[in-house]
Amino acid sequence: MTVSIEKQKAVEARMKDLGIREEELDESFIRSQGAGGQKVNKSSSCVRLVHRPTGLEVKCQISRSQADNRLFARRILCEKYETQVLKQKTAKEMEAYRIRKQKKRRSRKAKEKMLANKKAHSVKKGLRQKISFKEE
Repeated sequence: MTVSIEKQKAVEARMKDLGIREEELDESFIRSQGAGGQKVNKSSSCVRLVHRPTGLEVKCQISRSQADNRLFARRILCEKYETQVLKQKTAKEMEAYRIRKQKKRRSRKAKEKMLANKKAHSVKKGLRQKISFKEE
């Protein structure tokens, strides 16, 4: 399976936006490990990228295809560059933070405050009820 031209152009544009040039990358191909059978044992489909100015290193063996792994390695390098060099939070990190915050237990003070707000709201709603005049 070959990589589409749109995907290649998208990765190139992202690298250009980040200031990563192709000349700054050392690319080498090594044999993958793990699942894949004879194909993996015979061919060097694992891609290793090193960005010389920053020293960032990425190894990618997601796919059995060397062309796919070259694209994936560049994507991963861009993400690493954003997080480590530019100190930006990626979408994946922000999502993980959001889930951690959701699952985190409330502090005692926060819980008391929330319950006090609920109580005040219920009193306010109680005051909205219709007034009924009953004779006894």
